[in-house]
Amino acid sequence: MNVNRRHLITGTVGAAAVALTASACASEDGGDAKKTVGIAMPTKTSERWILDGDNLKKAFEDEGYKVSLQYANDVPDDQVAQVETMVSQNVSALVVAAIDNKSLNGPLAQAKEADIPVIAYDRLILGTPNVDYYATFDNTQVGTLQAEYLVTALDLANQAGPFNIELFAGALTDNNTKYFFGGAWAVLEPYITEGKLVVKSGEVELDQIATENWDGAVAQDRMDNLLSTHYKGEQVHAVLSPYDGISRGIVSSLESNGYTELPFVTGQDAEVESVKYIIEGRQAMTVYKDTRELAATTVDMVLALLDGKTPEVNDEETYDNGEGVVPAMLLTPVSVDATNYQEIVVDSGYIDAADLQ
Repeated sequence: MNVNRRHLITGTVGAAAVALTASACASEDGGDAKKTVGIAMPTKTSERWILDGDNLKKAFEDEGYKVSLQYANDVPDDQVAQVETMVSQNVSALVVAAIDNKSLNGPLAQAKEADIPVIAYDRLILGTPNVDYYATFDNTQVGTLQAEYLVTALDLANQAGPFNIELFAGALTDNNTKYFFGGAWAVLEPYITEGKLVVKSGEVELDQIATENWDGAVAQDRMDNLLSTHYKGEQVHAVLSPYDGISRGIVSSLESNGYTELPFVTGQDAEVESVKYIIEGRQAMTVYKDTRELAATTVDMVLALLDGKTPEVNDEETYDNGEGVVPAMLLTPVSVDATNYQEIVVDSGYIDAADLQ
């Protein structure tokens, strides 16, 4: 059994011992406040962040910790205030999925002064030396999987094309955006250079294709504009989309503009609504990232730190936040489409089959 999953799913035989150790530390540091973990999540507008928050809360509570779980609804200033409050409450550790990767320098400096360890959760926090570890998935591989799916779906190894493709990216305030797009671009760029893939809009730079707040409505508006400006009498054959919420906005645009045979549209996070789209043939694929695994990995990191140990990592080179390389544990994302969704997300218990009806 995966060592990380044990904390989240079943607990361990030694969980009581860990809890007792944490209790002893809490007493030395001044009471139950030190038995609380602060968790700062970005928003409840995305299904995956709700799952992340719930999974983390349950996992820490299973280990005997109280949890302060806060959502900031994509407002960076609110998240700053939430983290400052957690620091003032003398929490044992902070787990932060940043809205704006450069806005948290002040409160994280306060955390350092209070000897509170900080784990960047799924999104790297930039411009501060006060991030201890990073728990995430292989973000470059996410983009690679999306692009490789499109290459296979369009059969670019055998077809001359040209095929029309448009590119979407996530929010520029999220450090993951450049990794997702970088992984995809490395796969797609040779075909664009060769002419098998054509971006009729000409928009291939990150600042041109970014989507503010990862907002599906923003993506829908941009897709509407692309179709009306560049695709009169032409068809889009593929759309690189970094996230399921953006994908659904793109699909809505395509359908409202008369597409009955939809292009191949990628996605990420295996959200229930997008898995339904995949089953219905409206979205081609999504990249599944098991948030239960990520929560368990994060709990392992925090428990190790609070026990005076070094957390397990598998990357000490990639994630430089401008103040130094942040040691990271990278988990493996999985490509999901109509052929394997049952096995990957239903049989594993990640999604209830009834929710897909």
